[in-house]
Amino acid sequence: MNDQKAIQGLANLEKALKRLDEALREPDTNSLVVDGTIQRFEFVIELYWKTLKRLLAVDGITANTPREALQKAFAAHWINDETAWLQMLRDRNGTSHLYDEAAARRIYAHIRQYFPELQKTFRFLADRFSYRDGEA
Repeated sequence: MNDQKAIQGLANLEKALKRLDEALREPDTNSLVVDGTIQRFEFVIELYWKTLKRLLAVDGITANTPREALQKAFAAHWINDETAWLQMLRDRNGTSHLYDEAAARRIYAHIRQYFPELQKTFRFLADRFSYRDGEA
């Protein structure tokens, strides 16, 4: 793939996923770990939709919003579970106004459930666009 921004997007996404994985490996015994994990999740979701938008453009598909990028990626068979991805987007959007400890813990638990799907989708995109670690 020759699109440098798309390659950089995959590289940034790979790094962000590794950082999220690091956060998820920490014991969730205090609110700092939960808050930090949620922050990293927000960053991953932002990078995901922007990277999907760029990769879709490489294939001649236009997507302007996060929801549209996810829906078109699903239609292209790049993501498998559209419902899960749209829930991730809702959770990400809900984190902006999160002051409730119970809600934070609920979203943290969701992030743990989402992580395998985030990784699987990244591996698919990396293969689909011939991206290899550190290629950017």
